[in-house]
Amino acid sequence: MTPSPVLTIQSVSKTYGSNTVLHGVSLPLHPGEVLALTGENGAGKSTLSKIISGLERASQGSLQLGGQAFAPASRRDAEALGVRMVMQELSLVPTLTVAENLLLGAIPHRGRWRAHWIDHAQLNTRAVAQLAKMGIEDIDPRTPVSQLGIGQQQMVEIARNLQDNTRVLILDEPTAMLTPRETRHLFDQIALLKAQGVAIVYVSHRLEELIQIADTLAVLRDGRLVKTCAMRSVTEPDIVQLMVGHAVDQDMGRPRRPRGPLLLNAKNLGRGTAVQDVSLQVHAGEVFGIAGLVGSGRTELLRLLFGADRTDTGEITIQGTAHKGWRSPIKAIAAGIGLVTEDRKSQGLLLSQPIRINTTLSDVGAVSHAGWLDRAREDSIAQNMVQRLSIRCSGPEQAVGTLSGGNQQKVVFARWLHRECNVLLLDEPTRGVDVGARADIYAELEKMAEAGKALLMVSSDLRELMQMCDRIGVMAHGRLVTVFERGEWTEKSLLAAAFTDTAALNGTHG
Repeated sequence: MTPSPVLTIQSVSKTYGSNTVLHGVSLPLHPGEVLALTGENGAGKSTLSKIISGLERASQGSLQLGGQAFAPASRRDAEALGVRMVMQELSLVPTLTVAENLLLGAIPHRGRWRAHWIDHAQLNTRAVAQLAKMGIEDIDPRTPVSQLGIGQQQMVEIARNLQDNTRVLILDEPTAMLTPRETRHLFDQIALLKAQGVAIVYVSHRLEELIQIADTLAVLRDGRLVKTCAMRSVTEPDIVQLMVGHAVDQDMGRPRRPRGPLLLNAKNLGRGTAVQDVSLQVHAGEVFGIAGLVGSGRTELLRLLFGADRTDTGEITIQGTAHKGWRSPIKAIAAGIGLVTEDRKSQGLLLSQPIRINTTLSDVGAVSHAGWLDRAREDSIAQNMVQRLSIRCSGPEQAVGTLSGGNQQKVVFARWLHRECNVLLLDEPTRGVDVGARADIYAELEKMAEAGKALLMVSSDLRELMQMCDRIGVMAHGRLVTVFERGEWTEKSLLAAAFTDTAALNGTHG
């Protein structure tokens, strides 16, 4: 006998002005069930999740929690009733310690003046227990969050929401920044929560994960619920077609072609222990992938190549001109290098500014004369990129912060496509991007390669690297430990290289 739903969503709609983003969505969520909520970027997944968790109010419709009316006015109201959400964008306080973030709002105090003295011993003991729920043993609870890698921060964010009173847990792209090992820990914890009767809404674009972890599938398209079914009854291609409304070729493999001239030549790059003695070459028309675990130095390498960090050692040669590193990204951009950052919201975009400004930000000289911006030129460039990349928006004047994650990512790409840089560095370019937008991005990358650009791509998704790259280098402990040619690698060999022991590292690799 199927248990009564713990959460019932009844004809929920959400309208912003004249724009309706949810149309009469109805869903039940049962105890011990994992509901996979998926759809393209902008389909309404985040809006529905925010309504459930008290971050938004429905324009129409109602919710019931345990058979009682449920209309939380805030996230705190929802959490008090056991409804919690782990958002895709981290909400940790970077200046506080891991322990303080985990127990924020319930920090233990001691002594006569309890309001003024924190019981650090009890705080850290409780934090260790909270981290253990996620199988985390290598993070010191006294560490400031700002000192953690982004994958570790994601694990802390998830651990913070695994409270004893949790009845409904929403996970929004929870594995986007996790290593395979961390993902396994998360899945183990989800299995325990299911056994305890917790209902879980799992939002992800990684379809292989949905098939592995979910009991039920719910697909949104353009704000409408188009399908609800048992996960075992559908295949990955079925899900893709439901999401986009037509079949999508996800197995586009790059054709092998002769390498063009050498565009990027990095020799013996180093910065502390984060990047150590890395040498690599990327040719015109080539997509060079960088694999490795979180903390292996992948992002740090791209930051050195872009001038976001200064090199301690090494030399960067662009189209035959050697440079002893860059003093700033401005110098790198002038030399023809662009960077799609790992964190688009804090490092890649001006969220309060329109698409128009974000698109031309790296090439102000092209849209200005004698110190005055050419608004018509800006509009023309932005409109062209909106059409070229199929960015879903009301127009170039829409603020980037109001776009879905996938469309925000397309705006980042638009900036460098307009700039026509010869070397493009890509750090997790499709993180949090749906299959339709991912196919659009892959197609643009292929066009860039065909046009003779050099692409250096960091990704935690090995399938993405194996699909898109001509060569894949693997980093471990700050070093480039091996480089595979297309046809030489397997997923197993890439993972084995990523787990290379520090003691095995010697000499210069490249």
